[in-house]
Amino acid sequence: MTVLTALTAQNTTGVRAIHPVPTQFIQEQLDAIMEDIPPRAIKIGMINSPEVAHLLAVFLDKYPTIPAVFDPVMIATSGAKLIQDTTVSLLKETLFPRVDLITPNLDEAAFLINKNLNSLADLRFAGETLLNDGAKAVLVKGGHMEGETLYDYLVDRTDRSETFPGKRIDTPNMHGTGCSLSSAIAAYLGRGEGLFEAVANAHRYIKGALDAGKDVSIGAGPGPLNHFFQPEPLKKTTFLEVKP
Repeated sequence: MTVLTALTAQNTTGVRAIHPVPTQFIQEQLDAIMEDIPPRAIKIGMINSPEVAHLLAVFLDKYPTIPAVFDPVMIATSGAKLIQDTTVSLLKETLFPRVDLITPNLDEAAFLINKNLNSLADLRFAGETLLNDGAKAVLVKGGHMEGETLYDYLVDRTDRSETFPGKRIDTPNMHGTGCSLSSAIAAYLGRGEGLFEAVANAHRYIKGALDAGKDVSIGAGPGPLNHFFQPEPLKKTTFLEVKP
């Protein structure tokens, strides 16, 4: 189930406009979902305003047992900034301590800690810095790094860490890769997996989706991943009853 926090006018070539959704309507969406189809995990994407950050902090406090992943979408692939400057410090105060994982990419992590990041050592520094800023666990995504081997770095507050190396995939279709990874992590957490296992499985899924989509041509810019490369039949399930 999806809750819209902002509307974007965009295509494969870039973001043209952003329209914020009123907080009252966001709250109504949240209430509708929690009353009927409560999730096993939560993934949060673009938070465009301080008001939305406050609203989601209150919501997360009501459901602390549901694992939550926050992908702090701040900069589009085209370079367009997707967040108000006043929202950044508030995200650290309100959402970082309330989610189980944040997943900034290289540019977003650099923006959050105000430091240029280029190497694996920089990823580790960014992860530790964001933990000190209040995050419970951080996955710094290094897909924008130079070189044929790319790295993601995961660290949590128990000082457990893991580096996820991967060969660069030659594909023009990478639109939404980071958003897809954070969504996949949330999905695996919702299946009951631990954080490090969920991140490892999500990486395998994204690699498969990138491989399967590299020969597809959609639009004039970077196209999407192929999320249908490994379909599974729907299984009979019972939705959780979540009580605040």
